[in-house]
Amino acid sequence: MRWGRLQEPLGFVKVLEWLFAIFAFGACGSFSGESGATVKCNDETQGMTAISVQFGYPFRLHQVLFEMPKCGDESEARMLHLVGDFSAPAEFFVTLGVFSFLYAMAALVLYLRFHSLYADNKKLPFTDFCVTVCFAFFWLVAAAAWGKGLSDVKAATRPSSLITAISVCQNNEAVCNAGATPAMGLANISVLFGFINFLLWAGNCWFVFKETTWHTQAEPRGDSAAEQGAIDKQ
Repeated sequence: MRWGRLQEPLGFVKVLEWLFAIFAFGACGSFSGESGATVKCNDETQGMTAISVQFGYPFRLHQVLFEMPKCGDESEARMLHLVGDFSAPAEFFVTLGVFSFLYAMAALVLYLRFHSLYADNKKLPFTDFCVTVCFAFFWLVAAAAWGKGLSDVKAATRPSSLITAISVCQNNEAVCNAGATPAMGLANISVLFGFINFLLWAGNCWFVFKETTWHTQAEPRGDSAAEQGAIDKQ
């Protein structure tokens, strides 16, 4: 391993790509939150009931059930569920993070251990460039999609949405108040990490491009043009 290559832009940026890919899929994949409300039936014989709803990745909210308290003449409590399925943008975001982590790690090993092969084989830099461009584009799409999905998750899990779904709260059969508000800090950070990954992969396109034959073939033409201009001035 030639660790000194980590001080070069190509190696250093790949390390950042590897690290921030872990941060992105780890923050999103490990998220869990809790929302709640309190219900007190107008019938004084029944006390206050606290409703707690837990949710998390992959954010299939329509599968998250919670019990609606019974008030009045209802014989048994009913089961309700949250609204929405936001698993598509969340799972795409996490999957992209895992693949970015694996590719950045493989590229680092190739660049540090087999750099002579990377430099001599013209196809490897070209392949690396194409893959880097694809990852940059996918990170932009994934971060934007997950950002929109997260805003919808927030709207579906806030306490006011729970109260709206409980019929006894709408029929004036009970007094309902907001309970626990979900802490979405980790989910917000995951979106930020997504856009940071986009910037890293987009910026790395230039450093990878410099290793391809397109860049090396363009340099002699630029030098010859400069020399020809100097001759013309003379």
